[in-house]
Amino acid sequence: MRPLLRLIALLCLCAGYALPAQAAVTITFWSHELGNSFPHAFFTLRGVPDAGGAPVDANFGFTAKSVSPALLMGPVAGKLDIARPTYIAGSDAQFSVVMTDAQYTAVLQLVDAWSEGKPDSVYRLGDHNCVHFVKEAARLVGLTALDQPKLMKKPRSYLKAVLADNAGRVTPVEMHGKAYLASLGPVAPAIAAAQAPSTVPGIVTTTATPPVPVTTR
Repeated sequence: MRPLLRLIALLCLCAGYALPAQAAVTITFWSHELGNSFPHAFFTLRGVPDAGGAPVDANFGFTAKSVSPALLMGPVAGKLDIARPTYIAGSDAQFSVVMTDAQYTAVLQLVDAWSEGKPDSVYRLGDHNCVHFVKEAARLVGLTALDQPKLMKKPRSYLKAVLADNAGRVTPVEMHGKAYLASLGPVAPAIAAAQAPSTVPGIVTTTATPPVPVTTR
């Protein structure tokens, strides 16, 4: 039976028919502890949508537009935070979820809503920080037990609590960034079909395996 299936697949390819593709975008939740910067939570998006299109390799966090004593006094301007590859390599991947295309679209809408100049781009240390940003992404991909009031300023502890409470819904990673990134294969074959660039900052849509977007972090 298996040789027959292989023959059918070969004939389909020769005839120009496309076989169903197994593809999806995976969201991975990360934490970064101390070092030369504040504790931080962010997520990466990696893969190809089930509907097809160009490969995606991007990361998003949320932070204050500038660090000053005003952070302790009340709301300040916020912005999306796109991490450098070296920053990601020095962070910790906690867990991942393979998304449906609908979930992927919802996460992109979240990113857009929290981007600079939008109503949700206001940063508040107590209730609208990087942990709240990843909490919303986790909610959009179907995770539960996300309300952890005592952990909303503790990125690593928060994500580990979410991991523990969502066994069976997530894929545990719990690896240092450098090792985890080294374990990943190409995002997609170099022959992946190109499409128009995304309008969401940081989303990469190219026919080759793209680098993680670079900013100042």
